[in-house]
Amino acid sequence: MFTQYKYWYPYVSPHDPCPPIKIKSYSTPPQLYIAFQPIGLPQFPTAKEALMHGTLWPQLYSPYPNPQKRNEKS
Repeated sequence: MFTQYKYWYPYVSPHDPCPPIKIKSYSTPPQLYIAFQPIGLPQFPTAKEALMHGTLWPQLYSPYPNPQKRNEKS
């Protein structure tokens, strides 16, 4: 199983004049983990649902991170 969000903990210097960002993160799209589109890949049941997610296939859906939650982890 893969995760779309990666986190790392950068070095925090005791002499840094700025407040440190203790946890940094980035997201990776699901397309990186699927080499090609397999035959019979499940699809969203309705066109409306597919349009709301921006893709026809649930495995390729990648939500945008919530900036509010991202700031809470810092």
